[in-house]
Amino acid sequence: MTNPIADPIVEVPDTDAMSPLVHIDSTPEGAVTVWINRPEKKNAFDGETIAALAQAFETLHGAEGVRVVFLRGVGGTFCAGADLEWMAAAAEWDEDDNRADALELARMLKALHDVPALTVALVEGAAFGGGAGLVAACDHALATADAKFAFSEVKLGLTPATISPYVIAALGPRTSKLLFATGRVFDADAAWSYGLVDEVFDDVEGLVAAQDALIEEVVLCAPGAIGDAKALVNDFAFEKIDRGLIDDSARRIARRRVSEEGQEGVRAFLAKRKPNWA
Repeated sequence: MTNPIADPIVEVPDTDAMSPLVHIDSTPEGAVTVWINRPEKKNAFDGETIAALAQAFETLHGAEGVRVVFLRGVGGTFCAGADLEWMAAAAEWDEDDNRADALELARMLKALHDVPALTVALVEGAAFGGGAGLVAACDHALATADAKFAFSEVKLGLTPATISPYVIAALGPRTSKLLFATGRVFDADAAWSYGLVDEVFDDVEGLVAAQDALIEEVVLCAPGAIGDAKALVNDFAFEKIDRGLIDDSARRIARRRVSEEGQEGVRAFLAKRKPNWA
């Protein structure tokens, strides 16, 4: 199919077969919104929803021209965590079955983390358990002031194991221990102070305005360079600055300088014109 994101330059996999549990919107500027579409369940996870999200994120790995991916819940709730019926079924499974099921969630979160474009959670209502894990797995998070968050697994005798790598990376070990061990519910201002959320807005209108402003920013940036810039952070964060890292950083910028985007960007700047991706 013709790519609705960067037509006519590239093509992406056909998304017509996507599950109704997940809906994808895209704009010509390369802005994509992935909607969790279970409003009657407050967008809670079950096995089918996890699979649908994984498919959406994996599809976006190969979608050239995408600059930013927003993740949002239909109906005013981001994601209320695990579906109760799904949890009841899991309680009857043995350890091997539960491990296989948990791996699907872990792989979905990794697929989100690895999307090359900038990923942004737009949080309204509840973001509990795995829903808060989705927020942590995104690169950036915006929330309405009335949003609520919790890592409530310990109240069920469980732990937030599959989401923990992303939460710890976002919040740090000390805060993660507190929130994991207490299961406390906290508001958007607290989420901002903890580092889970980057900006808080009074209402949905403010959230959408911030989304539009972010799209205006990224439309000026080369899609491939955005992905490579994200990779710098993922690969270099907390690494020792030694000869190997220095050499790797030099290789990466050299590759960018001779790339089609790098050549176009520099030439456009020198000619005082917009690059062809803007």
